[in-house]
Amino acid sequence: MSSPRMTLQTQLVLRALLEDPAGQRYGLELCELAGLPSGTIYPILARLEQAGWLDSTWEDPAVHERAGRPRRRFYRITQDGAEQARLALARAYRARKQPLPGWAATRPAGEGGVS
Repeated sequence: MSSPRMTLQTQLVLRALLEDPAGQRYGLELCELAGLPSGTIYPILARLEQAGWLDSTWEDPAVHERAGRPRRRFYRITQDGAEQARLALARAYRARKQPLPGWAATRPAGEGGVS
């Protein structure tokens, strides 16, 4: 199983899915929970599903027809995906807490650094 890139946006989606690992969420619900637009969410969901971290199912057509809205695709994090996500989020958190290397901490004022 491949590991998707842990961008900040991917981390936000994983955190939203891990709020209720046994539950199912549809795309626009995840947009709201993660605070990201659909154009960002759906490619992330596709990559996570391709990596085997998510399963998805389509809503029964009768349900969305009765509700008078478009059909929803529901996403659920797999058990292995939840474990991998927790590990990846922990690694990303630790990486942010590391001090910057000397060359990155101070740059000359002309290169966007602090003078």
